[in-house]
Amino acid sequence: MAHSHAGYVGRFAPSPTGPLHFGSLCSALASYLDARAHNGHWLLRIENLDPPREQAGADHAIIESLKAHRLLWDGDVLWQSDRLSAYQDALDQLLTAEHAFHCSCSRAQLASHNGIHLGSCIAPLDRKDAAVRLRTNHQTYTIEDRLLGPQQHRVEDGGDVVLKRRDGLFAYQLAVVVDDAYSGITDVVRGSDLLSSTAWQWLLQERLNYPHPRYLHLPLLTDDKGDKLSKRSHAPALDNSCAEDNIRTALRYLGQPSPPPLGSLDAVLTWAVQHWSAGAIPHSDIVVR
Repeated sequence: MAHSHAGYVGRFAPSPTGPLHFGSLCSALASYLDARAHNGHWLLRIENLDPPREQAGADHAIIESLKAHRLLWDGDVLWQSDRLSAYQDALDQLLTAEHAFHCSCSRAQLASHNGIHLGSCIAPLDRKDAAVRLRTNHQTYTIEDRLLGPQQHRVEDGGDVVLKRRDGLFAYQLAVVVDDAYSGITDVVRGSDLLSSTAWQWLLQERLNYPHPRYLHLPLLTDDKGDKLSKRSHAPALDNSCAEDNIRTALRYLGQPSPPPLGSLDAVLTWAVQHWSAGAIPHSDIVVR
């Protein structure tokens, strides 16, 4: 059933650390269907901010996989590598307001603090070799998740997260918040492995005077040992030649009704949009056998 929601803007934002796998297809499909069912826009952002982790050609392989599965986005692809000045502007704003600070503490030094930086630095500051961290607060945020219901997050549990690394690369938490605001994202549909990031992003949105999007965190696809399907765990790449079968399987994992034989993948997706129900998505992780 289509739900009218004026101004809905969703997005899919993969990192090009490898080709799309089945877990990322489920995230893309859920985000796409939710946007289309709300008569909204669906945007594509390539989060290519970490060259040491990126796989050559993965960015274009991701784009080709989305096209093969007929998950077609609106407008131009947003490449994070083109947005460095916007991240620096936001970082400068945070530093000026003392919402962020330079820090030379190493991971080894923070090991005795469970790897968490909270409050005072351990290491003396060397501005030539320093990261920039978000100054967290002691607030507990209750954030409504469209699938999971109210979620309580204490920002300090994760500590003063890095916004810009010592090697000069901008970190995920800052870039995602700046780009979601830039693109006017109203709804974020993503995997529950990112649920713990929501409090930092909520705090950054407040401190940068950005609106808060709505969130829906999806169950993770795991193997029978409970390990998440991911590029890091060498989940196999999607077979683009089996696109309709892949989409039908992903719909089943997402708790959606099975489309009848319709003759084309575009028709299957149109049917899936018409019958989309976010409330039918399972709450717990899904074992893929």
